[in-house]
Parts: sequence; structure tokens; C-alpha cells
Amino acid sequence: MALDDFSEFDGLGLAELVKNKDVTPAELTECAIERIERHNPKLNGVIFKGYDDARRAAAQEIPDGPFKGVPFLLKDIQGDREGWPTTYGTRFMQGIPALQNATLVNRQLAAGLIPLGKTNVPEIGSMPVTEPVAYGPARNPWNVDHTPGGSSGGSAAMVAAGCVPLAHANDGGGSIRIPAASCGLVGLKPTRGRNPAGPILGDSMNGLAEEHVVSRTVRDTAAMLDCTAGPEPGDPYWAPPQAESYLKECQTEPGELRVGLLTISPRTGEKVHADNAFAAEDVARQLEALGHKVEEVTLPFLDYQMFSDAFTAIWAASATALLDTLAFITGRELRQQDFEPMTWGLYELGKQVTGGQYQQSFTVLQIVGRGFGGFFQNYHVLLTPTLGEPVAKVGEFSTTETDIEKAFAPLLNYLPFTPLFNATGNPSISLPLHWNDAGLPVGVMFSADMGREDTLLRLAGQLEKARPWADKRPPVWG
Repeated sequence: MALDDFSEFDGLGLAELVKNKDVTPAELTECAIERIERHNPKLNGVIFKGYDDARRAAAQEIPDGPFKGVPFLLKDIQGDREGWPTTYGTRFMQGIPALQNATLVNRQLAAGLIPLGKTNVPEIGSMPVTEPVAYGPARNPWNVDHTPGGSSGGSAAMVAAGCVPLAHANDGGGSIRIPAASCGLVGLKPTRGRNPAGPILGDSMNGLAEEHVVSRTVRDTAAMLDCTAGPEPGDPYWAPPQAESYLKECQTEPGELRVGLLTISPRTGEKVHADNAFAAEDVARQLEALGHKVEEVTLPFLDYQMFSDAFTAIWAASATALLDTLAFITGRELRQQDFEPMTWGLYELGKQVTGGQYQQSFTVLQIVGRGFGGFFQNYHVLLTPTLGEPVAKVGEFSTTETDIEKAFAPLLNYLPFTPLFNATGNPSISLPLHWNDAGLPVGVMFSADMGREDTLLRLAGQLEKARPWADKRPPVWG
């Protein structure tokens, strides 16, 4: 392998080179570091560099997993690596090292991955863009005037630019799928409870958030799930175990699927932006050509205002719990000036949510889940655009508003679909199947019944062959 070709390989491809002794983990580590150093000044995707630790790991015995020797990045939310800071994008937590590895990180290390650093996130992960005051905005390699999305925006920017083949991400309202859609990547939010949140937490945000990665290929996404899926002792619940490896599933034909197509925003009752609607409709035509049955659908069981109010209450209460936990961990007092205005607004709103309101809000989300449970008795997959509008520009959404209703209002048209499947726990994947006339990716999202990542990965593998995206390269690349 010519090391100049590093970015042309996905994670499994790089691991195969290591296995065949065509390249060493140390060489791959240096390739990734060189690319991060070259592109990060433009993209600001990496906010902590653990290069010395990565070089030591590459020089030592590496677990013989499917990603042996492959460079990797951890997200600055939940991606705890002992001795490295996890700041949640805040100034409050800067410089404070994690005391232990997250369970997920241990499983990623066991897969053979070599973490190089931590990636940029919006403060406490609350925005679909990555523009924290603590570190400054991350930018999109397809057009640096645009956001790479959030909250896994730094991870997506660096993967899309070819700095690493895949990176850690998590998703509490779309935070895997939004950056994947924004940067032309594969982004799977697994079923609730599929990946562990330990060693301390039983789940994240009472099950709204799920861990995984963003990647450039379906097989990397599938193989990584094989490495991390499954409960650890003490988990309060877990997803049903898969019958086959996910890597095998993504290489298996899906058969004839019944697909529901939805391009109408459940919030407004109107069609989403023309670019995003066209992307989903165009993919629907592709699905029909592949032998699937597609029909337009509605969601009559969904009271979107009730859903939105409940989701906001839970998010606010979760923000309050997170900040209070950070204060407890550090032994420091929370001060308004240490946080962005919107974060503080969420914190104050969360303190007003009563225990009864919190429980009632989850009841609303469970009602939504029952509705989708019925929907997936009739359809294997729901097809929607990932976003309701084209990828936003940096600075388009403000974090200076403390009134959360006003702060979230512009986001509701931008994100009409992704939070639904955090509420229900269903698996949901964004695929890079369309680019608009401005040259920006437009993600298309597929969601399935509980536990049916196999259906999504089979369909994703079929579409990756039918409409390959591997040859598409952003201006900031390689």
C-alpha cells in the first residue's frame, strides 16, 4: 500500500492491510495524525489530541479484533478514556481527566481500534450543529461555510475528510444521523439498549440516547456493531440479541420489503424542503426498481405538539441532571457565566419540570412508540429525509437564547423526523444517497421495528451497491 492511499480505505480495509503485513499500525497512526494536522485548522473537528498515547498503543501488542491497528476518534460526550478529558463541549469541564474508560470504549479498544483524540461537540450535545464557545465551530468538508451537524459534528467532519475511516458518535435526538446526513456518511442509531452505557450509567437520558459510530461504508458500521453490541452485567435492560453477525447481514439480500414513504413534516403537515423531499422520493423510485413495494404514508397516531412538548421537558430535565452531576463530580459550583445562554436556559427549565411531568412526558413518548409499533406491523421500513432542510450554515442557529421555546423553534422544521426514533427506541439509519445542486449531501433515513437493525443493514448494503457513494469526495479530503 502506498501510504498516500490511506483515505481510500475503510476501517476493515485498513485492518486487512495490517493483517497481511502490508502496513503497520504505527504507519496508519502517523497517516491519520498527518491528515488531522493538515485538515483540522479548516474543520476544527478534533479538540483534544492524544497522539502520544496513540503512538504508544500502536507500538505495543494490539487486540486481534476486526479493526486491529485502525485509527479512531472518540466523541467528547460519553467517550471516556482514562486520563483524557471528557468536557461535553463545556468550559466547565476543561482539563478534568476521566477516571476510567467507558464500557463502549473498552469494546472499541478490544476491536483493535487506536484512539487518537476527542472530537468537537455542541455544548452538552443539545444542538444539531457543532459550535461550542469552548472550542469554536466545526466545519463541513463539503463546504466549510456549512456545519457538519451535531452533536457528533467533529467526528463526522474528520471521517468525511478522510482523516479516520470511522469515529465514535452517539444520538439522543439525531446526533449520529444528522452529522451523517450533513457530511455524506453512514450513520446508524441502533435499537435502544443495543450498546451499553456503562460502567456507571445504565442508560443515557432514560434511553433516548444510543451509542455507535459514523463511517463511510455500511460494512464498517455493521462490523463495529458486532464488536460493541450486547449487555454488560447490571444493565437495566437490553435489546434482543441478533441472530447473525451484522457484517453478514449487510451482505445479505433484504428480500422484498414494504416501505412507507413520508416527506410530509409531521409538525407542519406540509412537505419538507424540495431538496430533501426529492432525495427521499428519488430513493423510493430506486427501491421500486430493486423490487420493493413503496407507498406514501401518514402518521395519524402522532400528535406532534404533544410529542414535542414531552421531548423538550425530558431534554431540559436531562440537562439539569447532567450539569448537577458535573458539579458533583468536580466539587465545583455551577455558575451561569461558565455555560452558554441556551445551556443555562435548559438547566433552568429542567429545574421547573416536576417528577410527575417527567413521568407523564415518558408516557407520551411510549404512546408514540405504540403507534410506530402498529405502523411496523404493516411496513418493514419507513423512508424519510434525514433532515427537513438543506445543511445549515455555520451560525445559522443561535445558542444565545435562554428562552428554550424560542431557541428550539428554528430547529423544529430542520429536524422533523430524527427525534421520533429516540423517543421510541427504534433503529434508524441515515445513508448518503443524494447531493443537491449546491454540492451538499442530503441524507435519506430508514427506520425499522425494534431490534431490526438487520433489516436496515441489509437494505443499506443493497443500496450501497445500487447507488455507490464511495467515489464522492469533498473539497477537504485525503
